[in-house]
Amino acid sequence: MSEGDGLSYRDAGVDLDAADRAKHALKELVSRTRDENTLSEMGLFGGLYALPEKMERPVLVSSADGVGTKLKLAFLTGTHHTVGQDLVNHCVNDILVQGAVPLFFLDYLATGRMEEGVVTQVVQGVAQACLENGCALLGGETAEMPDFYSSGEYDLAGFITGVVERERILDGSRVRPGDALIALGSSGLHTNGFSLARKIVFEAMGLGVEDLIPGLEKTVAEALLAIHRSYSASLRPLLDSNRLHALAHVTGGGIPGNLPRVLGDGQGASVDTGSWEVPPLFQVLQGGGKVAHEEMYRVFNMGVGMIVIAPPDDADSVANDLAAAGETSWILGEVREGGGVELV
Repeated sequence: MSEGDGLSYRDAGVDLDAADRAKHALKELVSRTRDENTLSEMGLFGGLYALPEKMERPVLVSSADGVGTKLKLAFLTGTHHTVGQDLVNHCVNDILVQGAVPLFFLDYLATGRMEEGVVTQVVQGVAQACLENGCALLGGETAEMPDFYSSGEYDLAGFITGVVERERILDGSRVRPGDALIALGSSGLHTNGFSLARKIVFEAMGLGVEDLIPGLEKTVAEALLAIHRSYSASLRPLLDSNRLHALAHVTGGGIPGNLPRVLGDGQGASVDTGSWEVPPLFQVLQGGGKVAHEEMYRVFNMGVGMIVIAPPDDADSVANDLAAAGETSWILGEVREGGGVELV
């Protein structure tokens, strides 16, 4: 066999030329997210970022997450930019609840075969959300792994680092019985509960991605791909006010699974389920799948994407500030003695 007849990496399923073209297309997207603390360009082995100089006792806060089986909707619809936004916003919220503002973000996309247009769409969404949340897209990795992922599919993960002054950390230690719970509305399922939602919609209800969901005047694709909200713009002005005792991001596990994460030993909460009208999408899913009431609240956010815990005397002022920021919020319940979350 002559040298020219030998196997290449492309023969094994990895197209290095396509990967190079995709990276070149992404360079401008990534550069738009740079700020005054970004010290590196795309393409280095590691990203460089300087800590803000004006902070006295900065503490770094990091988190990692993925989009889960919501990606299946992206594969079915060919819409890939929204999952990139989901990823960033989810991670921003996860560090926001500890009082941190984002500094930079890293993404990881693994696929069986490099689809240049798909990769560009995903990173466009990531870059757009980084711009909206004020953080730099510092770097990432796109891995082509033939025979590992099915054709047309990929996995997506993100890694975020933020910063908070040490005395401003929100860790739940200030929470006391009697504190008010203030709910902030979600934009839909966000990035959790999609395995059950897909089973209900596609199997139990027999709908396709372009079918209208009964009573919603939205297609399945529009309703289920609604972007996971970031609460940064609404809550950042309140972080330095001393009126927040804790924040809880309502993700997998719903309110009962996430609220206890910021409560102290011997503390629980009463949640008034009559304080808001559960959005129609969740009502359709419950009816379509004949899902038990308790299971719905364990799996889905039910219209509550974030919970603020504040002293009772400050609850009204916090709610007013949120309303002034254009936020939909309401008094959800209160912290009480005794463990667990009671849905009343």
